[in-house]
Amino acid sequence: MARTSNFCRQPRVRFFDLECPLHGLVNSSETEQFDGSVLPRGCKHCHWEALHTATRSTEAYALAKGRKKAEDLNKLLIGSGITPRFSGCTFDTYRTAEGGPAMAKALGACKDYVAQFTDNYAAGRSLVLSGNVGNGKTHLACAMVLAVIREHGAQAVIATAAEIIRVFKSTMDRSAEYSERDVLEELSSFDLLVIDEVGAQSGSAYELGVLHEVIDRRYQLVLPTVVVSNLVTVDLARYIGDRALDRLRQAGGQAIGFNWASARGAV
Repeated sequence: MARTSNFCRQPRVRFFDLECPLHGLVNSSETEQFDGSVLPRGCKHCHWEALHTATRSTEAYALAKGRKKAEDLNKLLIGSGITPRFSGCTFDTYRTAEGGPAMAKALGACKDYVAQFTDNYAAGRSLVLSGNVGNGKTHLACAMVLAVIREHGAQAVIATAAEIIRVFKSTMDRSAEYSERDVLEELSSFDLLVIDEVGAQSGSAYELGVLHEVIDRRYQLVLPTVVVSNLVTVDLARYIGDRALDRLRQAGGQAIGFNWASARGAV
């Protein structure tokens, strides 16, 4: 396995010295948060003692436990692959007025997918979002990733097809510290993988082979995958192949069409 993730960024951390009333001069840190702020940690020894030696009924233990949970959540959010432009995307910020009933139906389907994620995960049930440019597919995809992380504590990651292909190609470099197998194993380790911008590439045999292998590997491991594309379903089937699309529709996987006029600027 690759020593560092090719897809999940770690929070930035700044270290500094801190004077603790109990432990004297200690090395402390402040950690980047998903919302762009930074959070100081305080004395690491006090935190460790509260988490591991304090009585569980004490306020100190509750605070330390809550902080650990928040740290784990922040790590998942920063490692989700969501860029700052889409970090504020939620279901509530997806405005459906411009697209009418079809837009509301797409929003409802994505919300249902998250609400039923425990069952979808167990079944390896996937989802396809395809159709016109500018209809908020990436917005909804990011909203699903964030909701799956926050509501289910699962590891959900979004990556563009181009990014996935680029990482696979980089394994051919002699200086690469990871192999194609390492990349495939990492992509197959996420509870939910969203592959964005499928079909924006040239569609070479190598590129299609990479995408098919990723989709098939997750299918074999009964893991859900969400594919996002500006191609309509028929053209998407031609692009990735009927077999790959069939994999995505197994176990009741839906294909949601975004066929209304572009709403870019409204979502």
